[in-house]
Amino acid sequence: MSRRRFSRLLPGLAVVLSLLVGGAVQAERPVIPQITDVPVAAPMAGQPGDVPRIDEVPRSPPVPLLWRVVGEAGDLYLLGSFHFLTADDYPLADEVEQAFAAADEVVFELAPEELSSPTLAMQMMQAGLRTDGSRLDDDLPADAAARLATWGQVNQATLQATGLGTQAFQLFEPWFASLLVTTTELGRYGLQAQHGLDVHLARRAREAGLATAGLETAAQQIEFLDGMARADQVQMLLEALDQADAGPAAIEALHSTWRAGDADALWTGMAGDMRARSPALYARINTSRNDAWLPKLEQMLQQPGTILVVVGALHLLGEDGVVEKLAAKGYAVERVCSACAAGTAVPGAVRAR
Repeated sequence: MSRRRFSRLLPGLAVVLSLLVGGAVQAERPVIPQITDVPVAAPMAGQPGDVPRIDEVPRSPPVPLLWRVVGEAGDLYLLGSFHFLTADDYPLADEVEQAFAAADEVVFELAPEELSSPTLAMQMMQAGLRTDGSRLDDDLPADAAARLATWGQVNQATLQATGLGTQAFQLFEPWFASLLVTTTELGRYGLQAQHGLDVHLARRAREAGLATAGLETAAQQIEFLDGMARADQVQMLLEALDQADAGPAAIEALHSTWRAGDADALWTGMAGDMRARSPALYARINTSRNDAWLPKLEQMLQQPGTILVVVGALHLLGEDGVVEKLAAKGYAVERVCSACAAGTAVPGAVRAR
């Protein structure tokens, strides 16, 4: 696969990897009441079994995308998450374990109680349903509608296992169909939301009795998707279909790049390309949210103690990321990465320890 082709696929994955709520689309949920004569159930990604999986995960822990920020009274650890992982991506690096052990509180994009709510998938589905009597194909070029139909036929067994027939696609807006395609493809190759770093650390925080919180609400994350311009939604779906056609290459590369802690490659290959090609969408799911989080992060730095903040890795990278923005405000920021210091991973933005 050419570098140009590869970079075109990563922005399609960026949306689902930037919004923690996207993991709800991959969870198995009960059938909801029928909207038309087509039975509808909350979608679930393709389950591993006879399908191919991503390359065997190395036994060494992932190199962490972890930064420490020192404030007036307390400090923060900023950890770049991957919302869909495999069980083999654990255990975590010593630096992450030390940051978790030092934390008095763990903050996520969404509060753990919202992320684990049994109503979250239903909220997403209700937001994604079309209400004007139109069909999804009405929004799509003819060739894209044909590609989506073909994808549905290929994945018919997986979709029917959840009660979602291929014709049910027509009930949804493009953004929801895009999430369904992308999370199904992630699940096909073994990447599951239930193994995501956020879910893993939220469970451990609960077991340790640590305080937890969220930077935004599930309703806000759903609105980021549902409020997208229709053209951006269609583009998001087209890129999801491109990624599905390409097979595991882009998914493997993205997963491996995150595991390598290669901040620069993630920025240039995913975030930077997305910013150049889809600036409005990029601003909506990344820059505007980062800017909204900054005052909250600064407030945390003014209180005593240590807080671990776990968000999608995209939000920490490049000049639009909260790492650079906090450094620009004068806070002492350093990357916590022994492998980076040893020259085995790309350090990324700001000073590496």
